[in-house]
Amino acid sequence: MQYKCKLTVIDKKVFDDLQEKYLEDPKSGACPFYEVGAEYIFERYGDEDTFWTQGKGAHCSEAWDCFSRYVYTALQGGSIMRGWTNDEHMMIACCNDGTRPVIFRIERLDYKVVYVESDAEKIAYKLKTLDGVTDAIYRPDKNFIEVFMDRNNEVSDEKIISVAGKVTRID
Repeated sequence: MQYKCKLTVIDKKVFDDLQEKYLEDPKSGACPFYEVGAEYIFERYGDEDTFWTQGKGAHCSEAWDCFSRYVYTALQGGSIMRGWTNDEHMMIACCNDGTRPVIFRIERLDYKVVYVESDAEKIAYKLKTLDGVTDAIYRPDKNFIEVFMDRNNEVSDEKIISVAGKVTRID
């Protein structure tokens, strides 16, 4: 099993009264760095390690400080927030800016990497029909299929092979 982490900006707040009272620019407004609906995918597989590359200036340092530990935990296959959220593979967090916080949903994505001999696009389409598969994406740049799964209904390698046919490797 492999793991990615999806970070989604779900809200932005502005506390005008606090900005008026405490900031040098009392009309600073909402965070200019993030937009609601923006999504960021972190992965660590093969030669990809976007945890490190996205952390170098691609995110606001206050926000990175808030969510990086949850992203790292998810990439290692860990429980992000056991006993706190209704899904231990998901966390809601916000940055440390007290006058204009950005609110993030952090989700662990579980998937398997499937290498096949041929017809990868067609096989990816077939894999999407399996119970427990939430998506199957052929990555022509890497020459494999990513098979994303419902965390509560893991799909066995045998089930994947029964649909995919000639599989050379599953990670």
